[in-house]
Amino acid sequence: MLLAHITDLHIGQTNENTYGVDVRHNFLMILGELKSLDPDYIIITGDLCYEHGDLEIYTWIKSKMDKLEIPYLVIPGNHDDCAMMREVFEIDYTQEENEIFFAKRLGKHRALFLDSSKASMSDIQLKWLKRQLYQSADEHLLIFTHYPPLKADVGFMDLKHSYKDPTELLEILSEYPSNIYLFCGHYHTDRKISLSKIHVQISPSIICQIDPYSKDFKIENYRAGYRMITVKKESLITSLHYIDGKMLSA
Repeated sequence: MLLAHITDLHIGQTNENTYGVDVRHNFLMILGELKSLDPDYIIITGDLCYEHGDLEIYTWIKSKMDKLEIPYLVIPGNHDDCAMMREVFEIDYTQEENEIFFAKRLGKHRALFLDSSKASMSDIQLKWLKRQLYQSADEHLLIFTHYPPLKADVGFMDLKHSYKDPTELLEILSEYPSNIYLFCGHYHTDRKISLSKIHVQISPSIICQIDPYSKDFKIENYRAGYRMITVKKESLITSLHYIDGKMLSA
């Protein structure tokens, strides 16, 4: 099973200045690479829009994803609008009005898709998560969400934009008897953090990467990145891929 993980697209409206980055170009370049790599699924973990949810942006993204003819799944980030995403991406497999979370088998592997777009999860979602973990207790588990549930030694994001209070979420996850491999974004850098059997991998953004050592917002580079995930019966291998991002014309 080969998965592609992309996150934090931050695509703006036509002619909007997105930190000087031609992020639509970056996105299309990465889709071109993914077409060649031919993953079984592409998973997008939020912040599809630059600032706020936008129907035109979601429609544009969907048109490009559909043209690729590779199955894909989307969940929201803190710059997204769940209602708009439900409408455009025809998401009818999650029941909660204000959150998008669901379970799906990816080939032989069970995966959970969690909505952390508000830097937290509702009691309803957490109770659902407990039930899902109980059903999956005999196998390694894949989780995809937007916010990392652990601090990642990334100064600005840890201080000002981390998950509000991950205590209950981590308590639920820590009770799971097998390995959990959690993939997320939000931090605009790549990181790996482990807490016992919880293994978190933060994937890079498509718009830019921030300086992980600065306590203030500081762009480190304008490369655009994504992660490939190879899932086998007894192993999981990931690799990071980067392209040089394109800047908007002056």
